[in-house]
Amino acid sequence: MEELFSIYAGHVALGLEVSAVIVIGIGAIKAVVGLIRPRLRDTRRPLSDKKEVWVHFGVWLLLGLEFELGADIIRSAISPTWEQLGQLGAIAVIRTFLNYFLEKDIEKYAQSEAANQPVLAET
Repeated sequence: MEELFSIYAGHVALGLEVSAVIVIGIGAIKAVVGLIRPRLRDTRRPLSDKKEVWVHFGVWLLLGLEFELGADIIRSAISPTWEQLGQLGAIAVIRTFLNYFLEKDIEKYAQSEAANQPVLAET
């Protein structure tokens, strides 16, 4: 029974890792297309297009990191040695910190964008 659980959990973790690669790949493709695609430039904010692409890519990265963290948690349930648990724990901590700081950067950018949006008068 234990071996069956271990096999199943390994497949689920692998599925999550594959999902993370797909999610990050889609985000990367969208980011490249967003950088290449010509847009109307706002002369007051010359970096706004690149910053918008960065934020959108960051959201895809956050989602991918969540999938990876889920895979790490599942793998920790089937890791037989303390060394493997330690490695998974270190990876999980690093991914959690990356996720936290990336999310904070995205929130900060969203707040600054909201402050720069013109307020439309209601009629």
